[in-house]
Amino acid sequence: MPIVPIRWVLVRDPHRRFDPQALLCTEPDQTPEQILCWFIQRWQLEVTFQETRMHLGVETQRQWSDLAIARTTPCLLGLFSLVTLLAAQLRASERNAAASSAWYRKERPTFSDTLAAVRRHIWCEQGFLTSRHGGHGAKPRQALQHAWAYALCHAA
Repeated sequence: MPIVPIRWVLVRDPHRRFDPQALLCTEPDQTPEQILCWFIQRWQLEVTFQETRMHLGVETQRQWSDLAIARTTPCLLGLFSLVTLLAAQLRASERNAAASSAWYRKERPTFSDTLAAVRRHIWCEQGFLTSRHGGHGAKPRQALQHAWAYALCHAA
């Protein structure tokens, strides 16, 4: 690769809360303020990816092509955002329901609980639609539908 000029920007905290850090830029005409702004924008994106890995379990994608990899992560982030927006429309009792067990008590719902709440709401709104063919019997009772929805929404 050819040699390119680099602009260095040294960032130091006068209160010494973090170590000095050098920011490098291959566009030497840019101002230190612009380089720092780009770093801050990039940092927010890096934190977003780190938190999606840590809290949502998103891993590095393993598709065969670079285009497939470039499509998958944004789609996952979009789906997580869509589930979050749909959950915000639910009643507080539905939204805040956290599945727990005898050996593990959760104070707040996890994303898995939120996804299950959104599934359960959609399925119950649809009323467990059955086939339009005349050979099927009546729909199960309402209480049984809700029990099935609760059990299946966590397994799906």
